[in-house]
Amino acid sequence: MKEQNFKNHGRLVVGFHGVLFLALLALLIGAVYHLFRTTSENLYLASLVVLIAIILIIMAWYIRMFPLKAQDRAIRAEENLRYYVMTGKLLPKELRMSQIIALRFASDEEFLPLLDKALKEKLSAKEIKMAIKNWKADFNRV
Repeated sequence: MKEQNFKNHGRLVVGFHGVLFLALLALLIGAVYHLFRTTSENLYLASLVVLIAIILIIMAWYIRMFPLKAQDRAIRAEENLRYYVMTGKLLPKELRMSQIIALRFASDEEFLPLLDKALKEKLSAKEIKMAIKNWKADFNRV
């Protein structure tokens, strides 16, 4: 696999992030267009197609968000264990989830100093990732 770093760690799945999004957008636009151009006897059917398009968009959103939340919980547990092994304590409660997710890319040598800096300076996830010099790749998150 290609070496991972700040510039290439994001992952896009063309079928999901591209094709599905465009197809749902086309469906919604076409359904709304048809709804406004339809005759009165087809109004109910046209409104149902718009409703279906909206339902599919909402489903696509949650189909993406539910696994991400599960992955976030796994990352929190992994980084909590990592911190516990290094310090004998649990992760500080002040850390935001986005910070924990960003810190997972830090090598063991950088982890504790970067965590302290993130807490003191209230660094964003992007700032944390940009501060990492020795990147620890994560090829499993989708």
